Amino acid sequence: MKSISGILLKTLGWKTTCEFPNVEKSIVIFAPHTSYWDGFYGKLFFMQFGNNYKFLSKKEFFKFPLNILFKLYGSIPVSTNKEYIDEITLLYNENTNLHIILSPEGQLAKTDHWKKGFYYMAKRANVPIVVGYIDYKKKEMGIKGIVEDVSDMTKTFKKVSEMYKDVNAKHPKCFALDKRYN
Repeated sequence: MKSISGILLKTLGWKTTCEFPNVEKSIVIFAPHTSYWDGFYGKLFFMQFGNNYKFLSKKEFFKFPLNILFKLYGSIPVSTNKEYIDEITLLYNENTNLHIILSPEGQLAKTDHWKKGFYYMAKRANVPIVVGYIDYKKKEMGIKGIVEDVSDMTKTFKKVSEMYKDVNAKHPKCFALDKRYN
């Protein structure tokens, strides 16, 4: 599957710019997220690495028959209550290799206040944040960097915002960095 996904990405005109960092567990944020196509291309991108990963998706997508498709896709439902952070932490405790992939914006619509759940999950599970990106203008995907120290939310969000400053969304009018940390 790893080579098939890479071939498919190249056939579709995409290039990838890196290898996945050598970490056993991480929260992977993947942005900008302004189109459902981001999830499709992101799936192909992450399939290349052969890691154990799960995508967080809205719990509303997990109603029959879509729940079957989303489970096959590697998604797990996320709710808006804070208990899901404990659930994710438990998943990390049960696995020796796990990468949870999500959109830091938490939605397709433009928002200048990103969700903080990814930060709390990384902090509580004591895992780094891998900063993945999809750039439609350059037609490339990759990893911008890794935030190992997540002890300070403001510093973490500032690092993440800095990494996304030059990334181009599919729908640029729908993407904004978190204004609280710029």
